[in-house]
Amino acid sequence: MSDPGTPGWHDYRTVASREIFDGRVVRLRVDTLTMPGGGTADREICGHDDAAAVVAVDSEGRIVLVRQYRHAVGERLWELPAGLCDVEGEPPLETARRELVEEAGVEADDWRPVVEIVPSPGFSTERVHVYLATGLRDVGRPEARHEEADMEVARMPLADAVDAVLDGRIVNGIAVAGILAARTLIDRA
Repeated sequence: MSDPGTPGWHDYRTVASREIFDGRVVRLRVDTLTMPGGGTADREICGHDDAAAVVAVDSEGRIVLVRQYRHAVGERLWELPAGLCDVEGEPPLETARRELVEEAGVEADDWRPVVEIVPSPGFSTERVHVYLATGLRDVGRPEARHEEADMEVARMPLADAVDAVLDGRIVNGIAVAGILAARTLIDRA
């Protein structure tokens, strides 16, 4: 695993960068990097806001899941309540709290970090902060718009969610990592 103390790390320097698209959700740029051993190479980078996701576990050991249509893959996917860290100055934990209410109509008393992931480090800057939330209470969902208006909310026993990950019924990468990490964290408690 390379880190700043490993020989060769310093060989990767951005010598040029050009923005090619600046959209609502993503920003695209091409960076030209120096390469170890000489020469340069272009890397296409998708700038993406960080995100926060929640493994919300109720008193019966069930997790809150949302199912929504994801156009990029043309499927309705089971996911954790989650959203972009796109409110200026809002820490990821507050984003997670907000998204749990907005998407599932649930608040939680107890929060702890579960795992932090970089889903696609080969081309995306996105970093996702996943939290475990317990002490749940239903507060009702606010009026939803766009995809969230078509979102299904359900609760599934955590053990069944792990099985759903392993048999391919849950394939969203953030959900896969969050569910498996939360299961491990809970088992260690």
